Amino acid sequence: MSFPRLPASSLWLIVSGCVLLMMSFGLRSSFGLFVSPITESNGWGRDTLGLALAIQNLAWGVIAVLAGGLADRFGNVKVLIGGSVLYAAGMWMTAGVSEVWALHTGTGLLVGAGVAGTAFGIVLPALARAVAPHQRQLVLGVGTAAGSMGQFLLVPVAQQLIGAFGWAGALHVMALMALAMAVLAMPLASSRATSAAAQVSPELAERDFRATLGLARGHLSYWLLTIGFFVCGYHVAFITVHMPAFLTDAGFAPEVAAWSIGLIGLCNVVGSLASGMLSGRFTMRGVLIAIYAGRAVAITAFMLLPLSLGSVWVFSCVMGLLWLATVPPTTGLVATMFGTRYMATLYGVVFLGHQVGSFSGVWLGGWLYETTGSYAGLWWSGVAMSLVAMALHWPIRESAAQPRAATAI
Repeated sequence: MSFPRLPASSLWLIVSGCVLLMMSFGLRSSFGLFVSPITESNGWGRDTLGLALAIQNLAWGVIAVLAGGLADRFGNVKVLIGGSVLYAAGMWMTAGVSEVWALHTGTGLLVGAGVAGTAFGIVLPALARAVAPHQRQLVLGVGTAAGSMGQFLLVPVAQQLIGAFGWAGALHVMALMALAMAVLAMPLASSRATSAAAQVSPELAERDFRATLGLARGHLSYWLLTIGFFVCGYHVAFITVHMPAFLTDAGFAPEVAAWSIGLIGLCNVVGSLASGMLSGRFTMRGVLIAIYAGRAVAITAFMLLPLSLGSVWVFSCVMGLLWLATVPPTTGLVATMFGTRYMATLYGVVFLGHQVGSFSGVWLGGWLYETTGSYAGLWWSGVAMSLVAMALHWPIRESAAQPRAATAI
């Protein structure tokens, strides 16, 4: 599973893509730190900011499908630059926000669109094309781990920025960081997607694109994967947004909450790399089933055991190992079923399922807190959904989709 010596252009593409993912996911993962200061500054309930972040996740998912199609047709760089600009504009608009419509537009729509244009759906297909097929799972694991490393590095930095400049000043600095991602997009112009598109006529490319989408529409395993990814989004978004407030409500310092999210990111560096390697040795659906089983056990233990600093660290580490570990086998299954030519589009549809789950987890968390004063119901629903995800992934067939077998699982 080790890389051979790669051409300089491919190596530079992988490095730039990984740093870009670090920035994109690190900045987005910091939003949970702003829940308390923004709501307290404006006298809002947590459901108000929860809805804005839910809109962000849904916008990310919906626009990811469009962004994937644009990247497949016109290349990654234009999409990445546009995403960086929207990301920065959304964070700048959120700084000092005092109107709900501005919160929903900046934090919700603009940041959601920005993440869609700079995250996994655009970068991972470019990384997958930069290596040989037998190394695809490893490079997908490396890219996923890079996003997690950004979460580990930038969430504590964001907490320090809040302490130094206030929440509005911190968002101004983070907006400038988001804009800098446009520079990291340049090396991805050497992705094989561009050269592959140039080798065929527009008419042939259009027919091939429509045939692939038609094949995906009738492939049940693809839809089981999409629905199952809903559960991943439900877990990850709820914990990212509401875990800091959950811990501060329990009496922990804000720094503990920040390091909890950062520790999840650090441990997922290991988890993503391990998932990428295991997905190359075992069935990818089997790896996904094991991940969801592990999440069910981890959340159950966290709810039943006494809450302490030790239990927070242990839970953060365990969830970190399982956090974005779903991404390498999920993207790998899309590539196995349909190849990499239109992977950005097809993964975008799967990722939309993830983001509908993210919307549900973030919004429901805020609503339940304001209604019941507790997050307990959502934690236990996460356990139940883990079991559902295990059942959904069990019948998935890990093979190339065939036109005459499009209705088979």
